[in-house]
Amino acid sequence: MKSKTGFIMLITVFSLLLVAAGSALGDTVKIGLNYPKTGPYEVQGLDQWRATEMAVEEINAAGGILGQQVEIVWRDTQSKPDVATANATELIDQHGVKMIFGGSSSAVAIATAKVCHSRNIPFFGTLTYSTETTGTEALKTTFRECYDSWMAAKAISDYLKNNFPNKKYLYITADYTWGWTTEAAVRELTGTQDESVHKSIKTPFPTATVEDFKKALSFAKVVKPDVLVLVEFGRDMETAIRNATAMGMKQDMQIVVPNLTLGMAEGGGPKVMEGVIGALPWSWQIPYKYDYPRGKEFVEKFSTKYNRYPCTSGASAYTIMWEYKAAVERANSFETPQVIAALEGHEYTLLKDKQMWRDFDHQSVQTVYLVKCKPEAAVLKDKYKLDYFEILGSMAGEQAAVTFAEWKAIRLSAKKLAELE
Repeated sequence: MKSKTGFIMLITVFSLLLVAAGSALGDTVKIGLNYPKTGPYEVQGLDQWRATEMAVEEINAAGGILGQQVEIVWRDTQSKPDVATANATELIDQHGVKMIFGGSSSAVAIATAKVCHSRNIPFFGTLTYSTETTGTEALKTTFRECYDSWMAAKAISDYLKNNFPNKKYLYITADYTWGWTTEAAVRELTGTQDESVHKSIKTPFPTATVEDFKKALSFAKVVKPDVLVLVEFGRDMETAIRNATAMGMKQDMQIVVPNLTLGMAEGGGPKVMEGVIGALPWSWQIPYKYDYPRGKEFVEKFSTKYNRYPCTSGASAYTIMWEYKAAVERANSFETPQVIAALEGHEYTLLKDKQMWRDFDHQSVQTVYLVKCKPEAAVLKDKYKLDYFEILGSMAGEQAAVTFAEWKAIRLSAKKLAELE
């Protein structure tokens, strides 16, 4: 009798342990953040982390995703594709993350996306502006929340053609996929493809030094363009534009930074950035200028928490977290095919006006904003000294993005299928 009772008790305890273990496993879902904690894009990385932290707090307080609390497992890409690849492999194989997001360098985003695709895990790009990310390198499991360099170039080029017609351009370009595709897009859309007239010089990435930028800028001084296009990002752009200003170049030419962020403007400083033209998919001023309630709520909560305004990369990370939650819950599953189906063609409105996850390339089609950096005095009046951007205008996403016919032609020319797989 004692033996039978003991056996029943043992079975009961074992069953309870199984239930507890199952419950513990089922209570948490892990999501990977593969972002630049260090390196030339670390400022953009910090905003991604801060906004992710805020989104996770909100999502968990609201019951998590399908009742499971979210746990972020992060790794530092250092803006190096090989490091990003190793990180993504570890996040999936060792930590069992259900989704990975992040980026800043498009080379990093593309490398991460390939790992995710090989393991059938969704990847969401935060800052990855190369057209290749959802173009020649587009994958069924990849989604890009920010715009691409073609969309930015469309908005900028309209302005430049109207205000600087028949002028000489010079491009100083980061030597990797984002730099190449951005320069190509601006050249095509401004009619400055003739490199014998509109010259270009490349800078190393991610190892560019001050001397590299001084060399490139000295070349620009000799060429004397009317428009200097700095296809640089993060700390590299800051270094380039500070040196350009010190060399007196802003007095002789219009400086354009095709993809601009608040962190970059802040890094350059208000005096240096004054008058610089650029494009961006989101800025903290946008919800106030166009009255987007959820955007204003995000800015105010972020500002209270971190004593500063959020920038584009933070807005993108925050949006991705909420969009992933929404897609999983529409699908009622964390399984990748169901999540993809719930995203494709889906329209959403969060921090700005309506956006859509396009079905054929998984690009988030959205409004593009053209901005000009305000005078130093105006920037310094702000309580955080971060009121950098005057919004010159906007372009609807449908007008800015490549069409399906254009995308299909790009894919076929690269010997890729005209559908994602």
